[in-house]
Amino acid sequence: MAAGDNDAFHDYLKRLPAEHYRGQAYVHWSMTIDDRKTGWLVPIFYYKFREVLTHTVFRYGLCCPIYCCMPDHIHLLLIGVLAGSDQRNAVKYFRKQINPILEKLGARFQKQPYDHVLREEEREKDAFEVVFEYIVRNPERAELVRPDCYQNYPYTGCLVPGYPELGLWQPDYWERFWRIYGHLRRNGFTQVSEDER
Repeated sequence: MAAGDNDAFHDYLKRLPAEHYRGQAYVHWSMTIDDRKTGWLVPIFYYKFREVLTHTVFRYGLCCPIYCCMPDHIHLLLIGVLAGSDQRNAVKYFRKQINPILEKLGARFQKQPYDHVLREEEREKDAFEVVFEYIVRNPERAELVRPDCYQNYPYTGCLVPGYPELGLWQPDYWERFWRIYGHLRRNGFTQVSEDER
């Protein structure tokens, strides 16, 4: 495929039917910067990124067990919490809010993000950890950190509405994440009781 053909392909990435992105869908989103431009990933962008992501996941009933901002693209793994969650609308909103911030830094998202909707078997613990591992090791593959030092990369984290203290590298992260996720599914984004933390 010629370079121009590849650009055309990315202009018209096919999506699954809308229902695959609704409810408790698990979707790995990759959002590439136009022309793979770099230089925009700075602390002030990261601060704004987390702010916009917080509003996005709350507004659309989602949580983000892992994200990774790379120098020329962003990975988000989003999981629907509420029956009315809609990731396509959430990502459209997220990109609309982030693009003006990127533009101030001389960058912009490509026209369309890539997504991978996790099938039922990919949601099983071992398969899910493969997706997590792929995202978390992106900085290693790009030689931004030494092998097995992905925890040192400053632009990887998680975001679960109502739980700012939840950290990706805590020893009991996954146990706490799944417990919190279960609580949110049962109760929605309501006040959290201490025993659910």
